[in-house]
Amino acid sequence: MKRALISACMVFMFSSAFAQKFNWNKNQVIAHRGAWKKNNFPQNSIASLNEAVKLGCYGSEFDVWMTADQVLVVNHDPEFQGLTIEKVNYADLLTKTMSNGEKIPTLEAYLLAGKKQKTTKLILEIKPSLISKERGIEVTNKCVEMVQKLKAVEWTEYISFDYDYCKRILALMPKAKVAYLKGDVSAEQMKADKLTGVDYHYSVYQKDNWIENAQKLGLTVNAWTVNTVPEMQWLLAHQVEYITTNEPEILFEEIKKTPLVSGWKLKWSDEFNDTGLPLSKNWSYDVGGKGWGNNELQYYTDADSTNAVVKKGNLNITAVKADKENNHYTSARLVTKNKFDFKYGRVEVRAMLPKGRGLWPAIWALPTDWKYGNWPKSGEIDIMEHVGYDPDSVHGTVHTEKFNHVIKTQVGKALKVANPYTEYHVYAVEWFADRIDFFIDDEKYLTFNNTKKGSGDWPFDQNFHIILNVAVGGGWGGKKGVDDTIFPATMKVDYVRVFQK
Repeated sequence: MKRALISACMVFMFSSAFAQKFNWNKNQVIAHRGAWKKNNFPQNSIASLNEAVKLGCYGSEFDVWMTADQVLVVNHDPEFQGLTIEKVNYADLLTKTMSNGEKIPTLEAYLLAGKKQKTTKLILEIKPSLISKERGIEVTNKCVEMVQKLKAVEWTEYISFDYDYCKRILALMPKAKVAYLKGDVSAEQMKADKLTGVDYHYSVYQKDNWIENAQKLGLTVNAWTVNTVPEMQWLLAHQVEYITTNEPEILFEEIKKTPLVSGWKLKWSDEFNDTGLPLSKNWSYDVGGKGWGNNELQYYTDADSTNAVVKKGNLNITAVKADKENNHYTSARLVTKNKFDFKYGRVEVRAMLPKGRGLWPAIWALPTDWKYGNWPKSGEIDIMEHVGYDPDSVHGTVHTEKFNHVIKTQVGKALKVANPYTEYHVYAVEWFADRIDFFIDDEKYLTFNNTKKGSGDWPFDQNFHIILNVAVGGGWGGKKGVDDTIFPATMKVDYVRVFQK
């Protein structure tokens, strides 16, 4: 009995020690062909692998082909410096060198280099053979055999554009982590075939609820190849597990900025990736042309693509010079009222503003149920307002019964913004029970605190909804007249996101 107990303890200690020797990086970053771009290393080189490890990436992706004499080598393209890999012998490839002097790595050499560390995963992509499906399956068999031979199983995950290769890996190694790349198989089918993840181009995920559906099925979600900040932030906001990128350094910086780092979770969003009229499940319209309490000059239309249309990844709200009833301008005012109402959270909108005297674009929020009475008693939160006669200046403002522009006591602040008409900026508020913070591109420039003196000061304990509009003229926007040469004038909205804790 004592001997059995000692033996069991030894097994436990050995198992614990083995489990603890790996400390895989816990982030979303997979370096595409290694981390090569910033330091001009060759792609798929040992140097780019080592740099990915140095950066602390979760994984370093690399591509595998097989030569005519059945040597597995690492290279992205089917050719290596003019030689077609599948049609030449390994010795032929050794006559060429990479820009840093390296020879083309064999899979064996690459895996052995990767095994020198225990923090970054090796993401092995099996390239589809240009010769035959049978040859591709043979390459798959040999890749798995090599991983097992070198005892690199713990380091290695697999991806491929060929679905049969993915299934073959799992037939050989049922516990392997395998993701498919091409984008033409449903999440349900991958789950049924026991793949562990999906690794599609990020555009596939922009279909409604694709990410959420895959994750509910227990699949990890990776996106390739993501090299620009807006796409990185979109994927981070939607909490994908991994992002494959040529710009790992940039992605690491963006991870630091994402609201999720501060504990926010995405509650609602519109990314405007469809086309045509804005989605009716998200937006309604305020309609009419009787001044809107500010002597505004436009008529707000109802679901008219002249004034509100989604195309090329943007919601375009356009003010035009056109007669409608007694008005000489038309525009649009979109609202989430009764479709998405919320109390507390982070609202961020990435937008490019229209330019011109007489314009008054706004991103703001009003109460849904007017708990304390009509304006201003129930409050107003102006996330972004701009009046065209004051170029490059953006305002954040709060209105309440005690603090409002009618009695000249509103609380607000203006900030000069670089190139608001030609570049996108992120306008945001973080609304808590005790304060509202205002941001432009992550710079906090205004805080409105809850005085705890009642609803006259703080009516912000009720549901609000989001409003997007471009007004023309009005008591503030038209203070210096309207320049009729500026029309049509468009506010472009890249996305609207609401996070909550």
